[in-house]
Amino acid sequence: MVSSISTVGHVGSIIQTAVAPVFLLAGIGGFLNVCALRLARIVDRARRLEPLILDSRGAEHDRLVGELRVLDRRIGVVNWAIFFTVLSAVLICSVVVLLFSDPFTETPLGAAIAILFMASIIAIGLGFFIFLVETRIASRSVRIRAELLDHSADKED
Repeated sequence: MVSSISTVGHVGSIIQTAVAPVFLLAGIGGFLNVCALRLARIVDRARRLEPLILDSRGAEHDRLVGELRVLDRRIGVVNWAIFFTVLSAVLICSVVVLLFSDPFTETPLGAAIAILFMASIIAIGLGFFIFLVETRIASRSVRIRAELLDHSADKED
């Protein structure tokens, strides 16, 4: 069995087969970057709110606490998106390892490779879906307060 991988052509064939999963890894890395940057912005906003909450009272305090609760929820949701995206990357790495391991083993690995690849696609799909949920939470939470939009004070000048 080992002699079948001794040719450069056979190794080249395995590398060609592994290229698609490796490109998928590059895309996953880009998406992870987007998720990490989004998480960092949410955390930064939460940290800016903390001193404001401590100094506020009444309705303004309640509004800021509500905003902080939404940010806390968004942090949790983005973390789940990151989890499923990293899981997808780990599964893709497993696919590449099995592609290169197949010639060294007597056990047929085709079914395992296919199942791992499908699991990876499901995981990245979940990561995308959860990211979509987070963006919906974010867009629903951004509301400009009516008192800031009231232009009647501008008309008095």
